[in-house]
Amino acid sequence: MKKISEKVTFFGSGPVAAKALKLLARDGEIEAVVTKPKPAHHRGDFPVLSLTEKLGLKTYTPANKQELSELFAKRPVSSRLGIVIDYGIIISSEVINYFPLGIVNSHFSLLPRWRGADPITFAILEGDVKTGVSLMVIDEGLDTGKLITQKTLHLKPEITTPELTTQLIDLSHELLLEYLPRYISGELSPHAQPHPDRVTHSRKLTKDDSTIDWSKTADVIEREIRAFLGWPGSRTTIAGKDVIITKAYSTPTQSPDTKPGTIEPVTEAHIIGVVTGKGTLWIERLKPAGKKDMSAAEFIRGYLR
Repeated sequence: MKKISEKVTFFGSGPVAAKALKLLARDGEIEAVVTKPKPAHHRGDFPVLSLTEKLGLKTYTPANKQELSELFAKRPVSSRLGIVIDYGIIISSEVINYFPLGIVNSHFSLLPRWRGADPITFAILEGDVKTGVSLMVIDEGLDTGKLITQKTLHLKPEITTPELTTQLIDLSHELLLEYLPRYISGELSPHAQPHPDRVTHSRKLTKDDSTIDWSKTADVIEREIRAFLGWPGSRTTIAGKDVIITKAYSTPTQSPDTKPGTIEPVTEAHIIGVVTGKGTLWIERLKPAGKKDMSAAEFIRGYLR
């Protein structure tokens, strides 16, 4: 089995980071983990902190860029290489340069497409047919560093963000195991990102993104439902009930002269249609507020008779 050839320092905070760290700790030596502190108002587990406690890893929790720089001014680790995945704090040049081999970011897109905070969601939102993982030696820019390698993943038309995230975590780990030892040994030299004219940027999603705008096309709304599954969700009101739509498909036809947002349940087909700005969205599954995820047929029986 392949292993990372020397100890590293890991930077990461979110649930993606926790899953990646679990794999890295199995197949390499983690000298220390740098993660965000648990907010005072947060209830329940904080994924990376829970994992580092379970694994007994040395952990640091600077809250911002300044505290991170102050931490590394104290020279807390001796590893030559950092790995960053799903961290969420800007890393200064002082911290980057602290590591003789720099800090490698495993970024879940084919850079320079989808630089920024949420490349997985935006690949689905835009209907991309492929995405992938880029291993990049970070600089002070926003995902502008030189590439060690990239690998493409072709997307199934029905894929959701949770499903794609799992696939990319696994692909990322494969690339780290294969290419980090070659980078550490000097066999590979990072190279500039290709196609600078094709740069696109993703952004961090907010709760406002969850409200469905029925004036959009059915195709766009269907992609949003798959992209926003888990968080922030795709929310609307049906029969006076707040719901999150969790599975749907679109067709180009719709009732003539019908206002977008009009509900058209088809009881005999056990499905709920909604008129959009162009086409019809057909709801297969949804989650009413305070209830479990259910089929459209169950919702029709409970709320639309």
